[in-house]
Amino acid sequence: MTNTKTHVYFVPGMAAGAEIFRNITLPEERYTIHILQWLIPEKKESLRAYAKRMASLVKEEGSVLVGVSFGGVVVQEMSQFLKLKSLIIISSVKTMEELPKRIKFARKTFFYKLIPTSLVLSAEDLTKFAIGPKTEKKLKVYQEYLNVRDKQYLDWAIKNMVCWDRKTPVKDVVHIHGNKDVVFPIKQIENCKIINGGTHIMILNKGKRLSEEILEIIEK
Repeated sequence: MTNTKTHVYFVPGMAAGAEIFRNITLPEERYTIHILQWLIPEKKESLRAYAKRMASLVKEEGSVLVGVSFGGVVVQEMSQFLKLKSLIIISSVKTMEELPKRIKFARKTFFYKLIPTSLVLSAEDLTKFAIGPKTEKKLKVYQEYLNVRDKQYLDWAIKNMVCWDRKTPVKDVVHIHGNKDVVFPIKQIENCKIINGGTHIMILNKGKRLSEEILEIIEK
């Protein structure tokens, strides 16, 4: 009997591990879920080269690729090397124009280079950079999922998030975004499926709703 399951690959947010997808469920009889772990980037590796390496981990043609936050940026670059059924980003951005002012400022001033990753950032520091400084109640919830502390990875990831230079959206990308996201404010975002009450970490606390949205997109 031929296996007709659709393979769905997930890429987590910056410094996050596979655990952030614990509340995402898809019908097991129709879908196989894979969660890609962050690779450690090579020295001075470009985002394109890194994305090509990540794309090599997707083994089946016609798969679905889903990325969260910085993972959403990476999956868009990965898609250039793959033949996908669907490309979905959650709590992310489609172009550099959708980045908030604070990130654009960090890019212009090279402020991101001052972030002390050499000290191995605390979970709180990582969380504030990854999900924003105005979410104190959510810090503790998210901290346990930030387990990628490699300095080379962190330096690379922060630089490539801040300096991402895509000017036009990847064709056919579907964007799911919360209207309470303080990291990538909804006012900057165009052409997305809005989740009312969704924050930047809605992948954790709105898993059922996001699972439904992902399923609807795939099966549309």
